[in-house]
Amino acid sequence: MEKIVLKATKRDVTGKQVKALRRAGELPAVIYGRHVEPVAISLNAHSTELVIAKVTSSTLVTIDVEGQEYAALVREKQRNYIKGNITHIDFLALDLTEMIRTKVRLTFTGVSSAVKDYSAVLVHRMDAVEVECLPSNLPERVIVDISSLKEIGNSIRISDIPLPENITVLNDSDDIVIIATAVKEEAADAALPGAEAAAPAISVERGKKEEEGAPAKK
Repeated sequence: MEKIVLKATKRDVTGKQVKALRRAGELPAVIYGRHVEPVAISLNAHSTELVIAKVTSSTLVTIDVEGQEYAALVREKQRNYIKGNITHIDFLALDLTEMIRTKVRLTFTGVSSAVKDYSAVLVHRMDAVEVECLPSNLPERVIVDISSLKEIGNSIRISDIPLPENITVLNDSDDIVIIATAVKEEAADAALPGAEAAAPAISVERGKKEEEGAPAKK
């Protein structure tokens, strides 16, 4: 995976005064983590939005702050309610030698014969898996091939998803990720425990997030 680098500068402007930065095309952000004191930074808004649009919650990015580099994940994005543009970013700094636990999004690919030949409905029980690994081994996404769902009733469990040996999945191996059901069963299955996806969370988070008057979140 290509190294993603965002150039940033330290900033002293905080609170309501950051509006002037945004008008000047700058994007306020903060870096924090277990071994890092919070650092208030400013990035180029346009170039940063282009990069952030392509990354996932488990994509490792490098923040270059005036020559000092921080390996980090995008922890939270705040957006303008009306315009939809990003107004603030929280970056979680990581120690590349320290194991982390976080959730990685699932991406489904392939064609299911159960859908194609039997008009089955695929019910997604999960859209992310919790993993433990070194930051450098963290995948941007986990690929799930649904072509093994050949008949109604077929399912894919955690144990069926291939992953590199250097990544440990923390979910129960018997947890169902996706199942092919008959149309009349769709509503009932979707209501079962586990059908509602959980938002990604990272267990190594430390430090206090800075509030900068941008309430919209994503």
